[in-house]
Amino acid sequence: MVVLGQDDAVACCSPMVREPLGEEAAVDLAKMFKALADPVRLRLLSLIASHEGGEACVCDLTGPFDVSQPTISHHLKVLREAGLVGSERRGTWVYYWVLPAALARLSALLQAPAGTAAAAAGAR
Repeated sequence: MVVLGQDDAVACCSPMVREPLGEEAAVDLAKMFKALADPVRLRLLSLIASHEGGEACVCDLTGPFDVSQPTISHHLKVLREAGLVGSERRGTWVYYWVLPAALARLSALLQAPAGTAAAAAGAR
């Protein structure tokens, strides 16, 4: 059976639409989504990404939150272990930056091709 436009679907569609996720990919992506499911971590990721120079010291990230610096450090550790941010110690402080490849991977997975039910639902 030939479906019109099917060849184009392979080049344009998100990985989830093209084929089912493998076990390893699903585990990796689940870690990322789980890390982002916490509002504090989601805000931290946004703060780091929007920080001047694209990186932020943990000392710069505690102000906007009503939680302690050790709690912020714990949330940053979860983001780092999920592969969403990188880090580097400089003296007594740790600096964090968003890993663009991780965000691109999440974005590519969630993109619904035009004309699908998922795309139509997003337009509502």
